[in-house]
Amino acid sequence: MNSRAVWITGVGAATPLGHSFSEVADNLLAGRSGIRPITGFDASEHPSQIAGMLDYIPSPPGFAPEAISQLERLEQLHLWCAVAALRDAGLWERRGELRVGIVLGLGAEWMRFWEMNHKHGGREVFDSPPDQPSLIESLRRRLELHGPTMAVAAACASGNYAFDQARRLLRLGWADVCLAGACDLSVTPMSLGGFGNLRALSRRNSDPASASRPFDRDRDGFVMAEGGVLFVLEPAASARQRSARSYAELAGCGASSDAFHMVIPGNDPTHAIRAMRASLDDARLNPDEVDYVNAHATSTPVGDIAETRALQAVLGSAVSQVPVSSTKSMSGHLLTGASAFEALACLAALDRQAAPPTINLDQLDPDCQLCHVPNQAQERPVRVAVSNSFGFGGSNISVVLRKAA
Repeated sequence: MNSRAVWITGVGAATPLGHSFSEVADNLLAGRSGIRPITGFDASEHPSQIAGMLDYIPSPPGFAPEAISQLERLEQLHLWCAVAALRDAGLWERRGELRVGIVLGLGAEWMRFWEMNHKHGGREVFDSPPDQPSLIESLRRRLELHGPTMAVAAACASGNYAFDQARRLLRLGWADVCLAGACDLSVTPMSLGGFGNLRALSRRNSDPASASRPFDRDRDGFVMAEGGVLFVLEPAASARQRSARSYAELAGCGASSDAFHMVIPGNDPTHAIRAMRASLDDARLNPDEVDYVNAHATSTPVGDIAETRALQAVLGSAVSQVPVSSTKSMSGHLLTGASAFEALACLAALDRQAAPPTINLDQLDPDCQLCHVPNQAQERPVRVAVSNSFGFGGSNISVVLRKAA
């Protein structure tokens, strides 16, 4: 066994497709959509009126539901995911004995807080500095964790960047265990208006379930969503010693930046290619050893084609055999939480030995020629899964997840 190997041993989730690993995996492989009309606020004047919504955020076991309900909703989400992940890993009761680090992908959380506060008549947006701790500090205190903490801001790629940094903390010996991932609740009037004005969002309001259409010729933009996933990462040696369940080994990470535009992908696939190749090199794998790719593909005309070109270059002659799908077709785009959710989708592929589908892929864009998984999951051996994430502003990262040896 690789003495530097890092395993994923716990999952905590709250997403449009479920609030546990098994529920999300079931819905992904069944090809179910979590997209529906927005109900949290009046979206009738917005061009896009649909999203992947959280019906509710559970209260973590052992916490008073009344007290949890008083917290800001984004804090509730992180608290649920963190507690669920630690419990899933069998480490909740032992957390005081361990240096549990936290690496969170975060994006504009203060903007959300200020927007919600102002909506309810508050004036926090005009006060400087904020008179309350940051979200990550609040989470550390509530869970009484004593390892290093770190926030990562890489837009839609933040969750996978958190993976990479958590693995580094473990390998350096600075933490015994790490919570890593990302959550977001950006389906708000301000965000919906901003992306709507950019004409980046789908306007298929009359048929929400078919609105997110990655790689399809008739796609017209992405669909916003909310939720997130936190994972427990720990050295394989200690996980094996305590007979922990392993969802996967975090086998490889590769990152780059194209620095092209704040929201538009560049036409040059060089930098996305560099990130993918670096992740495979880190995992010591060849392209033909990949069994599944979860594409970043958001359902935008430019982005899907750009990623296709990058995948064609990286996979080479294996491009016709390696299944590729975009689970954003079912979940929508969780923005900061997107790559964490898509890592969970890769874990589902490894666990269920099946590639989740791209739903709504009815007429393939001729510029997106890949080995697609259209509309229905495909049962097949999956030992190695790759998750691509290309964040706004040009933050590219690719991670390799491998069945633990």
